[in-house]
Amino acid sequence: MSFYYRWKNFDENEDRPEKPRRYGVTEIRVPHCSLLGRNVIQDIFESMGQFVDGLKFSGGSHSLMPRDIIKEVINMAHKHDMYVSTGDWAEHLLRRGPSVFKEYVEECKQLGFDTIELNAGSLELPEETLLRYLRLIKSSGLKAKPQFSVKFNKSDIPVGRDRAFGAYIVTTPRSTEFVEDVDLLVRRAERCLEAGADMITIDADDVCKQADSVRADIIAKIIGRLGVEKTMFEASNLRTSEWFIKHYGSNVNLFVDHSQVMDLECLRGCSLGKDHKSVLGSSYFLV
Repeated sequence: MSFYYRWKNFDENEDRPEKPRRYGVTEIRVPHCSLLGRNVIQDIFESMGQFVDGLKFSGGSHSLMPRDIIKEVINMAHKHDMYVSTGDWAEHLLRRGPSVFKEYVEECKQLGFDTIELNAGSLELPEETLLRYLRLIKSSGLKAKPQFSVKFNKSDIPVGRDRAFGAYIVTTPRSTEFVEDVDLLVRRAERCLEAGADMITIDADDVCKQADSVRADIIAKIIGRLGVEKTMFEASNLRTSEWFIKHYGSNVNLFVDHSQVMDLECLRGCSLGKDHKSVLGSSYFLV
């Protein structure tokens, strides 16, 4: 009986230690069902908490929840050694003016958030402004995690001579065309890391949303320049997660749905082999 119970032991995999982890991080979104009952998310924490490193309030979901519930969920996560991230919500507040951002950071800190995520694409900020916001987050004692997409507005892409690290880019009128540019993504991510960003999240759209169309060339370039430890990839399904584990090992950082935690951990440990889904199904007990 004891041979099968709690078979996962991090001591057996020294490359991916116990929490808090700097790599091999698994981040999940707050289950939407938690709005109907806090016992659901408590069950997830108690059953799978050792495998989850971070919790994110995706899509501004925390803006719809009472403050006391947000604090309760955050406190539960902290008891299980998880960090809590805001998700990409700052861009909605910045429409009221740049001064609102400082108030937003202070309120996030009061609520107990550990990390503030900034979606660089939807924010549509000048590069220096984005870096200034990152420094503001860091000076407040919180972690900063910018999110980048591989597609940029054509007017944001500098000419060849201005692609040097930290080069000043002359602003041009906005266009309606989006162009793929992994070099610009990497350069801006490098500047964010230089400014103190703790990790870079890569948007799944057009890069790794579906396993059948994973852009291995883009992913290889991002990891080659930024490193596995400083990048987190969104994986919308288990086949995509499996692709990352096969190509970059158990130390790759992934953002997944809460229902995929157990299957992802089995992939990381390689304990059930390639056909793990035929053994575990779809983790039905977490739904």
